[in-house]
Amino acid sequence: MDSIGKRLEQYTAKRPQEVLLVTVEIAGEQDTIAIFKGFSSSLMHPTAFDPDVPVLPDGAIILNIDRVASPYNPEAPRYIQQGLSWEAMGILLLEVGV
Repeated sequence: MDSIGKRLEQYTAKRPQEVLLVTVEIAGEQDTIAIFKGFSSSLMHPTAFDPDVPVLPDGAIILNIDRVASPYNPEAPRYIQQGLSWEAMGILLLEVGV
């Protein structure tokens, strides 16, 4: 089974019209991670240049996930769904086969 981060990246690769904004807690610190077309990037912390270094580590606690229409404009995001739990996102992952 792929990691949570890999599954979310695969989801956005299959749905390139969507950006996922994932609010997480990593080692006691909150972060927001944007996932788009199969790639992840932290919006609050530096992201490693090496794509093999996960932006969303296995120990991360997902607080909520927002689905936003692409292209993402942080000044005026076009939300598809806001505040999804990991369980609700799991249903969408199954729909696309990841």
